[in-house]
Amino acid sequence: MAKTHEIGRDDSWEGVVTRTSRGMLDGSNMYHFVEVRLADGASVKVRIGRRLWKTLAVGDRLVKRPDADPYKA
Repeated sequence: MAKTHEIGRDDSWEGVVTRTSRGMLDGSNMYHFVEVRLADGASVKVRIGRRLWKTLAVGDRLVKRPDADPYKA
């Protein structure tokens, strides 16, 4: 997957969760991620909050609007 643009806070996207993961990247904090398949077929890995991560399963739809956190649709 070639990244020409990093997804940021000002971006808008929606897609389907294909994978969930978590890890202690810095050794002291737990980070939660989902891999999302976008409508155009691209796949992106996005960091999300623990509360949302715990409610998601593979196949769930996520929506992200500019200047807002992703939410389950």
